Amino acid sequence: MLRPVLRSLWLSALPLLPAAGLAAVPLGSDAFVPFNPPAGASLVGDSIVGANAVETFDPVVRAQLLAQQIPRSWSGTYRSFDSGEAVPVQLRLASLNALGQMVDLRGELVIGGASAPVQGNLNAESDQLDLLVLCDCQTLGGLEIGGSFAGLQGLQLSGWQAPRLTNQGGRLELLPVSQAAPAQPAAGSAGRQIRGLW
Repeated sequence: MLRPVLRSLWLSALPLLPAAGLAAVPLGSDAFVPFNPPAGASLVGDSIVGANAVETFDPVVRAQLLAQQIPRSWSGTYRSFDSGEAVPVQLRLASLNALGQMVDLRGELVIGGASAPVQGNLNAESDQLDLLVLCDCQTLGGLEIGGSFAGLQGLQLSGWQAPRLTNQGGRLELLPVSQAAPAQPAAGSAGRQIRGLW
């Protein structure tokens, strides 16, 4: 007598089981709607938005122009995230060679009075920079050898990626050194100063 009651309870609980409930729910592929690109645009030649191309320049030609036009002398500061101390930095580029859409950089980095050779790659399409310090020393002006500089704004701004997780790295800011001599003030304006509005 107890057996038929248990069987009827078991059968009434079947629709509540997860496996039985999943069969009634439609699968995600049943509601799939194929993508139709807008009129006048193709997925191969044009962008999805319309007929305008995403790239408006040739990165190989830009790499050749960058190799000719990048200033050879840069100056700025390196600020460690650990100490917050700013150290003067100079970068002198000895050679710049275009290799496809990449610019091969070679030169010398002077940081905190110590110098070391550097080698890097600058992507002419995205302005990404990877700069390695090539030195046998343990430290160079607060930098531990084994890390690298990486940036998304060319040579102007990059971050030091340290080789250890306990070193937080730092920030390198560079500006090109002007080759022209600073202009001399006019004879009548030697004592005048220009003051900003704020």
